[in-house]
Amino acid sequence: MSLKFGTSGLRGLSTDLNGPPAAVYATAFAHYLISSGQAKPGDPILLGRDFRASSPEISAICAGALTRAGLTVLDCGTIPTPALALYGLELGAAGLMITGSHIPADRNGIKFYRPDGEISKIDEEAIGGEADALMARSVPVDATPGQAADHSRQAEALFLARNASILPAQALSGLKVGVYQHSTVARDLFVEVLTGYGADVIPLGRSADFIPVDTEAVSPATIGLLKAWAAEHRLDAIVSADGDGDRPLVSDETGLPLRGDLLGLIAAQFTGATVAVTPVTSNSGLERQPGLSILRTRVGSPFVIEGMLEAVRNGKTGVVGFEANGGTLTATDSIINGTTLRALPTRDSFLPALAVLSLAARSHKPLSALAADFALPVALSDRVENFPLETSAALMSHLRSGPDNLASFLAPIGKPETLSDIDGLRVTLTDRSVVHFRPSGNAPEMRCYAEAETVDQAKRVLEQGLACIRAFGQQPRTV
Repeated sequence: MSLKFGTSGLRGLSTDLNGPPAAVYATAFAHYLISSGQAKPGDPILLGRDFRASSPEISAICAGALTRAGLTVLDCGTIPTPALALYGLELGAAGLMITGSHIPADRNGIKFYRPDGEISKIDEEAIGGEADALMARSVPVDATPGQAADHSRQAEALFLARNASILPAQALSGLKVGVYQHSTVARDLFVEVLTGYGADVIPLGRSADFIPVDTEAVSPATIGLLKAWAAEHRLDAIVSADGDGDRPLVSDETGLPLRGDLLGLIAAQFTGATVAVTPVTSNSGLERQPGLSILRTRVGSPFVIEGMLEAVRNGKTGVVGFEANGGTLTATDSIINGTTLRALPTRDSFLPALAVLSLAARSHKPLSALAADFALPVALSDRVENFPLETSAALMSHLRSGPDNLASFLAPIGKPETLSDIDGLRVTLTDRSVVHFRPSGNAPEMRCYAEAETVDQAKRVLEQGLACIRAFGQQPRTV
């Protein structure tokens, strides 16, 4: 079975999740909540989903399982994950989001939320243990679908109210912004929020079929669409998100997407943060930004959240987190636009998008010029798809087994100088460029990240890094 916990929740093939497995994990989560004292029988639990074809059926199966486990299910419908999380914090209720986020349409997953926010890696282990125990029983878990009370309007209204308070009235007046709607659950809310701030909004590319959009590695086809729309409509920016609306995509006036870690940096500055927690894959130029202490973690929102909580425990204030995909988390409340913005310690695409557009409107500069002002190293990333997990493990073992193996593997790219083994292998070369190899946490993919001072150099490092990955994958291996 393909199901496993990755960087953010349970993921796997839709065919492996749909049916009894969905009921098993929903039941396991309910048992864990009750046994750990985080919920009691009869308490509410939220349920949301994305637009994947398999999500409604998986959601209904989870609703039935949660009800039979003794909880009261509130159906929040097709809603962004940060909106589901915010409603959960408001009600003090746990929740499940049925989504595969940005991964292909034949896959799906479940994100789990405790009443106080996103689950930790320790919670994942406990839920997995409960699921294993249920699957080991001689009596199969009941996968009969169930129904739930509709709370979609309440959850949506709370999220809209939050985002309507972030900027001053008419703060985006004068900007012409496209919203690439595709199949993200954030598509209509983005139009409503941006229009509410006075932007001239053009909806684009709405799709009835699910389209996986990875905001950390935007495909050439997607960039082609963005560039064509930017030119056709003379847009100042294009805004979008991944399938469940927790990772932002913001392109400049030419249709070129801004790096997600730059969006996170701008959001951190917008909130007045003093500490930013971010994975090792985010741009190394972040440490050069004044007034912001950068703490590095492994890739995945649970690690970023733990880093934020540790900073708060150490007495830090103004603590935010963001990932290289742009999803921005807040660990402490912020005073913005004269009001308190409640901490939301889960990835959000709306805060960084609004922060960037607000900066563009206030500065009267195009987004391309704003991005250049930060003078971050050029950072690119891509992935080799359909790269078996065992091949990824073999590659990482090979690279870690000794300096000679690493030097030989990197010979087409450059000579290694220093390395970080926090998550994957991140190597700084003697010419100061960076190449980073990391297996995906939720799909059979091998990711490659590259940094350099110029676009051409970064492209060269990335292309050669991907070529090295592919060449290793084609080598025969003994079993």
